[in-house]
Amino acid sequence: MFLLIIDDNGALLWSRLPEHEGSQFTLCSDTGRGFYIGYDGEEVWHADFNEKTGVLTLPGFTGTMTFDGFYERGLGRLAQCQSNLLSFIKGFKSPPPEMDAPHTSIYPKDDVQLGVQNTLICHVSDFYPPSVNISWTKNNVNVTESASLSQYHPKTDGTFNIFSTMKFTPGEGDIYSCTVNHIALQGEPQTKIWDVESALLSVGPAVLCGVGLTLGVMGIAAGTFFFIKGNIF
Repeated sequence: MFLLIIDDNGALLWSRLPEHEGSQFTLCSDTGRGFYIGYDGEEVWHADFNEKTGVLTLPGFTGTMTFDGFYERGLGRLAQCQSNLLSFIKGFKSPPPEMDAPHTSIYPKDDVQLGVQNTLICHVSDFYPPSVNISWTKNNVNVTESASLSQYHPKTDGTFNIFSTMKFTPGEGDIYSCTVNHIALQGEPQTKIWDVESALLSVGPAVLCGVGLTLGVMGIAAGTFFFIKGNIF
């Protein structure tokens, strides 16, 4: 049984600026635990209870931020969550949990070039409870040595996201797949296929479009220059 506590810190509203919302998530079960800080639906910090520290998950360009005392707060919220979980189990006699099936997508991190190392990303979203199994294949053969898994990222609606990544070097004719197992799928795994040939074909039109757009902008710029020049002189 899982228990997720969402504690909204409230909305901050400034004149002539859009509304911003901060939130806290506490997750506990008989197998997992977590404490997260969110802002506008995105995770910005989480507690790593194994390493006994906090982890900032904002990108580097946002500047330095600190969350002093939040790890200790997370310990307190976790203890409260676990106490509530025991009460719910006794009170409701372990009812079957609510479930949301995941949505899965697979895509490369960078533009695909034959023989150039890249990373495939398998994004699994909108699922509950937060427990999934993700596996990869290359040409119908299981691969695990180059795959990694992110932490579970909670959303304000109570569902979760997670990413699995795998380093690969594109070869002609290679086909990859990402397969997701989750309790809400009721024994029918969700598989997404990605192949190198289709990715290479999709790059061609995009490159030609970009070249055409560049030439068009250059033509407009040149025409504007000569128009201005003709009027001045």
